Amino acid sequence: MKVLIIQQKMIGDVLASSILFEAIKHHNHDAELHYLINTHTFPVVDHNPFIDKIQFFTPEHEKNKLKLIKFAKQLRKENYDVIIDVYSKLSSNLITLFSKAKIKISIDKSRNRLFYTHLFKHKAKADTNAGLAIENRLQLLQPLGIDTSKIVRPKIYLTEEEKSAAKTFLESHHINTNKPLYMIGVLGSGANKTYPFDFMASVIDKVVKTQPECQILFNYIPKQETDAKAILDLCESETQKHIYFEVFGKSLREFLTITHHCTALIGNEGGAINMAKALHIPTFTIFSPWIKKEAWNMFDDSKKHVSVHLKDFDNQLYSGVKHPKELKPKASDLYSKFKPSYFEDSLVKFLNDL
Repeated sequence: MKVLIIQQKMIGDVLASSILFEAIKHHNHDAELHYLINTHTFPVVDHNPFIDKIQFFTPEHEKNKLKLIKFAKQLRKENYDVIIDVYSKLSSNLITLFSKAKIKISIDKSRNRLFYTHLFKHKAKADTNAGLAIENRLQLLQPLGIDTSKIVRPKIYLTEEEKSAAKTFLESHHINTNKPLYMIGVLGSGANKTYPFDFMASVIDKVVKTQPECQILFNYIPKQETDAKAILDLCESETQKHIYFEVFGKSLREFLTITHHCTALIGNEGGAINMAKALHIPTFTIFSPWIKKEAWNMFDDSKKHVSVHLKDFDNQLYSGVKHPKELKPKASDLYSKFKPSYFEDSLVKFLNDL
């Protein structure tokens, strides 16, 4: 059996869908599994032992329809038996249409029913603490006769050389890996997924006051340095002494290896949180008010993985709202109501229980 799994979009999505490979391999050791992903997301699946080949969906394929068609024809030559299209975008619909696969699986978007042999509706409610992002993906395996009730967790695979190099890097900056080391996800993927700067500074202040011996790292990329520095400047002077602002991963893989040595990752919901979970690092997640928490609070257990959402504290704001995305235009106003004091006790308990 030769399978192509298609997962476009963001890093967190690619990581979440990587569970399908492990589940299929456990069911059929001889299956040949290929993963079609965007080029920038590769670091989270590098060295994954369950993936036999990576197919890259490049920016050129997105911009040029002729190149996309040529790519689809190239993939057709692979003679896949099964296509699993996790998000069913127009480009992946085209790839599926061109393929020779007899089994074509995706989510039901009504408009895509001519392209697939098996379609599934997203579940409204999760049955386990794995969350909807995981459970909705696992149900795509039902046509292959795989037990989808058996939960698989996303995993990131680092080499011993990478881990050792990261430890040496941290120690070269006078960071003691035997003391609490917290990675702070200070910025989200956009303004409407970023906790207000002054609120985030208050959260970091509370971390230092709760764990006076801790060391703090910020997760940001060079183009975000100005915003990250603004949050640093809003922190109390004593807090700033604990922050190693210049120490950060200059690539996604470097971020992963550094996070491997952290005690926990605390901050905005997004790819960094999902990656930390896949590295078995405890997380404390602050959700954007318009994001559906039930979809991405994967494996929350109120101990090692804790998440907070404005709806947890002020459910009245969500009265009559059919889907949180309706509130996306009001993100800034809702964030202003999501004060750090709401979840201060939860944060302190999380830190003390580690």
